[in-house]
Amino acid sequence: MDTHTQVGNQYNNRELSWLQFNARVLQEANDKKLPLLERLRFLGIFSNNLDEFFKVRYATIRRIVEAGKTGRSFLGGISAKDLLEEITLTVIDQQAHSLNILSNIQKELRKENIFIINEREITPDQSKFISEYFVRYVSPAMMTIMIGELDEFPSLRDSAAYLAVTMVMSKEDDTFEAKHNYALIEIPRTIDRFVVLPPQGEKQYVIILDDLIRHCLHNIFSIFKYETISAHMIKITRDAELDIDSDLSRSFIDKISKSVKNRSVGDPVRFVYDKSIDKKTLQFLLNKMGIDKTDSIIPGGRYHNRRDYMNFPRLGRPDLQYEHKEPLPIPGLSLQGSLFDKIAEKDYLLHAPYQTFMYVIKFLREAALDPKVKSIKITIYRLAEVSHIASSLINARKNGKDVTVQIELQARFDEEANIEYAELLQSEDIRLIFGVKGLKVHCKACLVERVENNKTIRYGILSTGNFNESTARIYTDYTLFTADQRICKEINKVFEFFEVNYLVRKYNHLIVSPHYTRKAIYHLIDTEIKNKKAGLPSGIKLKLNSLSDYKMIDKLYEASRAGVKIKMIVRGICCLIPGVEGMSENIEAISIVGKFLEHPRLFIFENGGNPKVYISSADFMGRNLDNRVEISCPIYDEGIKKEILENFEIGWRDNVKARVISIKNDNAYVKNNKPPVRSQFKMYDYYLKKLEVK
Repeated sequence: MDTHTQVGNQYNNRELSWLQFNARVLQEANDKKLPLLERLRFLGIFSNNLDEFFKVRYATIRRIVEAGKTGRSFLGGISAKDLLEEITLTVIDQQAHSLNILSNIQKELRKENIFIINEREITPDQSKFISEYFVRYVSPAMMTIMIGELDEFPSLRDSAAYLAVTMVMSKEDDTFEAKHNYALIEIPRTIDRFVVLPPQGEKQYVIILDDLIRHCLHNIFSIFKYETISAHMIKITRDAELDIDSDLSRSFIDKISKSVKNRSVGDPVRFVYDKSIDKKTLQFLLNKMGIDKTDSIIPGGRYHNRRDYMNFPRLGRPDLQYEHKEPLPIPGLSLQGSLFDKIAEKDYLLHAPYQTFMYVIKFLREAALDPKVKSIKITIYRLAEVSHIASSLINARKNGKDVTVQIELQARFDEEANIEYAELLQSEDIRLIFGVKGLKVHCKACLVERVENNKTIRYGILSTGNFNESTARIYTDYTLFTADQRICKEINKVFEFFEVNYLVRKYNHLIVSPHYTRKAIYHLIDTEIKNKKAGLPSGIKLKLNSLSDYKMIDKLYEASRAGVKIKMIVRGICCLIPGVEGMSENIEAISIVGKFLEHPRLFIFENGGNPKVYISSADFMGRNLDNRVEISCPIYDEGIKKEILENFEIGWRDNVKARVISIKNDNAYVKNNKPPVRSQFKMYDYYLKKLEVK
């Protein structure tokens, strides 16, 4: 086994396991069965994931090194310094692989008469178009900094792409003493990275903005006399962890705002450069920027910020994209009538994106207008850029409803958007709660109180995903609509905890972090162990985004050693090592990566033949179990329970069952195994058949 990856042969390292996940994203980009433009999108996702990884996880480990600590206890046995080196080597290998994949995709695009050209391939007609485009759109938005003569190097923006320009000066130019003059051009973010050129017959042409600028270098630097000029791309990634000050005189919104602004000048943690850059230019830049050996220095290709491939132009070629399928309705639940009347009769489950998220919008819209509704309470973690959720809440307040919003201002990389929404909601006289000190509020809950026959009846929504109509089109998530007063009463207790958080409530149905989740899951696992020993039906099925908590892993190992069969679908980080004799031989683990981001958390316990099923906002990570407010909700409706169990089996049956053992073995799996049959496509057919039966 790979000792670099494993800790005492019991766990996979969290960071290296995450890199395995991103390698599986890269596998999708390399899958020739997928439409070409979708493969480009996966390249963009791979790059975007890597940027966020360095901003947060790599930055955290680097802080440990700079503090003079080894971090072995935090990192599970591997030293922080060794881990930084391992990450850098792995990323260099993955980046090289991604460049080969991109090259192959471009060859396939050429067969489809789509040509991504560079500045050396431009025809005279295209040159004229490009020059006009540059003058009209690019030049006004471009930032060019002459750095050769500057005493202090300018602060580069986090994750922005720059062209490092080197001019070998002519002897006729006596303006500069040095033989070389240097400049930086920031690639404008306000302009599409891919510029579509006029077609030539059936052939379509696209030029990357970087190359368009390269073509116009002589225009930009026409005032200088130089013998040669060249431009190579660089970018830095900065530490994005928030440092929140303790000034009691400032509001929480102000503190978060300041911390988010400081993120733009955080220490650099990764420097990526075009490996063909001149060595003298590279050293000049490293010296000026103060980049040292604790930073990750990655030689890359000609282009960076390949996350932009997520928005590659569609070029009117639906044949090179996923087939579009409209979200389906929930059988038996119409968007035309009253949702409250139907939910009062039975629970309903929404499985996005296969079924339309409009049910959530409709629920809030109806609550905003219904004279029987007196109050709405909701948790918000991430909202869409243009949010119908927010407008529905404002509408409800204008109609005299009591609206309470718990908004999480520290939702990573959505802090600015949430601050803006907090200020908007506050201006509309909506009551805001900014969480619990020391805890993020990550649960997704909504509660409506309605007066019926002089009694207050509660209606609730609990979800595994955010109340966000944009992500609901690409994230798979479960959302439960219920009027079960046992559950709704306990949702209300969670909101009471937000208000008076020194009182810990008791729950008989919901499992709530940070006070109860760990203990409750341990108890459920212990029950399966007892049932196995007693000869009763036993088993555990889990669907998670991440599994990294060592104590929880040890508990699953204990169940495995007792003979309990465990099946896990873990999309991302998996620190548990399955299939090891004497430790985890009864555990199987797979990962599903495909068209949609697998986001639900499911906990299924066989319970002697009467399965207990929970949907949850919590992963099995220390932060979800101990440092966040999370809700796991039992499914009591037998029809919904059956549906969830069937969905799990579809996901399990139709995907390659690859054990996550080590970075070495997992990369070999990604490289050599055929892509799986994707359950995500079969899930749509599953719901279509349910509608036909209805």
